[in-house]
Amino acid sequence: MAHPNPNIAEDRPVIRQLDDAAINRIAAGEVVERPASAVKELVENAIDAGAQRITIDYADGGKTLIRVTDDGCGIAPGDLALALSRHATSKIDGSDLLNIHTFGFRGEALPSLGAVGRLTITSRAGGHDGAEIAVNGGKMGDVRPAALNGGSAVTLRDLFFATPARLKFLRTDRAEAQAIGDVVKRLAMAEPFVQFTLRDVSGDGPGREVFRVGAEQGDLFEALHGRLAQVLGREFADNALQIDAQREGLHLTGFAALPTYSRGSAVAQYLFVNGRPVRDKLLVGALRGAYFDFLSRDRHPAAALFLDCDPALVDVNVHPAKSEVRFRDPGLARGLIVSALRHALAGAGHRASTTVAGATLGAMQPETTGARVYQMDRASSGTISQPANPGFAETAGMWGRVENPAAPVAAPDEVTETPDYPLGTARGQVHENYIIAQTASGMVIVDQHAAHERLVYEKLKRQMAQNGVAAQALLIPEIVELSAGDCARLLDLSDDLARLGLGVEAFGGSAIAVRETPAILGTVNARALLLDILDELADQNDSNILQAKIEAILSRIACHGSIRSGRWMRAEEMNALLREMEATPHSGQCNHGRPTYVELKLSDIERLFGRT
Repeated sequence: MAHPNPNIAEDRPVIRQLDDAAINRIAAGEVVERPASAVKELVENAIDAGAQRITIDYADGGKTLIRVTDDGCGIAPGDLALALSRHATSKIDGSDLLNIHTFGFRGEALPSLGAVGRLTITSRAGGHDGAEIAVNGGKMGDVRPAALNGGSAVTLRDLFFATPARLKFLRTDRAEAQAIGDVVKRLAMAEPFVQFTLRDVSGDGPGREVFRVGAEQGDLFEALHGRLAQVLGREFADNALQIDAQREGLHLTGFAALPTYSRGSAVAQYLFVNGRPVRDKLLVGALRGAYFDFLSRDRHPAAALFLDCDPALVDVNVHPAKSEVRFRDPGLARGLIVSALRHALAGAGHRASTTVAGATLGAMQPETTGARVYQMDRASSGTISQPANPGFAETAGMWGRVENPAAPVAAPDEVTETPDYPLGTARGQVHENYIIAQTASGMVIVDQHAAHERLVYEKLKRQMAQNGVAAQALLIPEIVELSAGDCARLLDLSDDLARLGLGVEAFGGSAIAVRETPAILGTVNARALLLDILDELADQNDSNILQAKIEAILSRIACHGSIRSGRWMRAEEMNALLREMEATPHSGQCNHGRPTYVELKLSDIERLFGRT
């Protein structure tokens, strides 16, 4: 017996119009996911109102109280009721949905918040008296006079009290408070000339200030650098490269960290389009592609990038939370990010992050078992005893070498000037692997194998870029059956794949013929390679897997062709290696993203010995 279709009832379904309360609650489910979503909408409204000082208060992770106070233009008393109506906004007139210059534009935030919580708006516009309106679970009250100097104060209490089921999906108060802090910090980075204050007012008392940044001064880059130092930390600001590039109407600014300042996850990646914080796969993929050759796959770059363009070139109305965008020319945006970041990284030369020295000093701290006793504090025995162990002269051949100066020793009245090289002058080699160099302000320790491996690798890449990737023709082309859509995607990239030595062409139907493979890869499983490329295209809208395989081979060749650990080097060889590092971009990290050298300032060395 056939089972009846559960979608077809005996009684014909009746189409009905939902009431406003249900419509608002449904809309709130798209716009207001958690307390942080409400904070985002309210703070963005304050920024759109031209506020210079914004204060955010929350209690119990935003579940019981969210209050946003600003000094913006305010709302006239006659517009308060209209502001709580659906699709009512002052930011667009509806004639041009592409020319959007504000954060909000749908007119959904306030009525959605009022539908699922207890919302009160107190505002005073210029030339008007202060007024207040309240809405509880979609039921709007009357406009009443209120005392306020200027701006607006929006208070949201008991979020989701009208939809109790949503409360079950909220996380702990601490997790929700952390999400609120992340939202405020992202908006603070986008608006460096605005003051932000975030306070936790849970329980009794005046509350606790969680986050505060003052309005920055100076030009855009000075203000942004100062704001990023406050939000992301001084270490990021000290190890970040300034980005400023333009291409065909797109303008990219911001700061990107050095490869040696990498993170274990993508938590330190902040991307903005026309000042709007976004989480876009295209931009994230472009950022990772720019650092592709400098970081291992388990490390992630840190950056704060701002992409500005004509609003007509980007569609921000593709996601209810406005967290995603769509570019008219995605390739242009991706190419700008990749080229600008790689140019900045190349301009950094051999520079490595300052955190490398900090990590080294931390690892060198001895374990103290008691009070530190200095030699000057010891009791004098009255006699000078000879050391029981052999001195430096006797043990130099066992553990290291000290290079004699090549130049003759100058007379006491003569003054010789040592060239001030960034990586200094070699003074010795220890354990036949580490070069000790002296700089004008400290010392440098170089891993000779890692450094030379990077130099050889960069030389091989330059040669490959000049001569191209050699392709080997298959005696019998390999036919790979795919779906029609996958075939089309691969054929669209056929020119790019050909430049990397992979020749593909249509074979009829839904099949791809692989006629050439990169010679450097040797025997290749063509089907597995094409499937990997398709997977990466589906995940990141771009594929670097073929380039990664080629560069992995080049890295392996560079490893075998570089100076080995345990190799005795003359002073001339060590200095030549240092000079080549200074002249080669990206020499501050090896092929796996690790630093090739550690620089210790004289003050750092003195601190190790307790001289400061």
